[in-house]
Amino acid sequence: MAGALRLLGPRLGWRFAAAAEPLYSSGQPQRGHRLTPSDDEMYQKTTIQSLERESKDIMFVEGYTSRGFTISGNGVIGPCAILPRAILQWNVGTHKDITAESLALFRLLEPRIEIVVLGTGDKVERLDPAVIKLMRQCGIAIEVQDTPNACATFNFLTNERRVTAAGLIPPPGIREDSGAAVG
Repeated sequence: MAGALRLLGPRLGWRFAAAAEPLYSSGQPQRGHRLTPSDDEMYQKTTIQSLERESKDIMFVEGYTSRGFTISGNGVIGPCAILPRAILQWNVGTHKDITAESLALFRLLEPRIEIVVLGTGDKVERLDPAVIKLMRQCGIAIEVQDTPNACATFNFLTNERRVTAAGLIPPPGIREDSGAAVG
């Protein structure tokens, strides 16, 4: 037993500690079997099919171009406001036009919107902090993203049954013939 215990130095205190012996002589852990492609998720092919909607009343952004959006099968030209049960033209041209007045619609709705997702085009733009503060004082969270990510975030939150609205500005860099699908 004396060989299995050793005395630690004075800095660590004078205690006995078990001498550590390696578990594997080679230093590497050994597996009892080899992994095959069917054993590991990393090797399995994943396929996704179109999600079936639970309700026809739910709005989903299906795609976008530089001219507009496809929302639940409806084509919308230009910036739009997506509400829980409606799609409206939104009178903004760029992120600079997003003001307290342009967001007033989202504050007036019943039931109250929990979160408004704003898509500002092909890149994230800063909004006036006073506008964001006003919306938060009204109990509405604001999420500002580039339009492609805003579309995906809106779809995710809507699918989670959150009371969500979106204000989307089409990204200028997407051509009509290569319209992007939201996924």
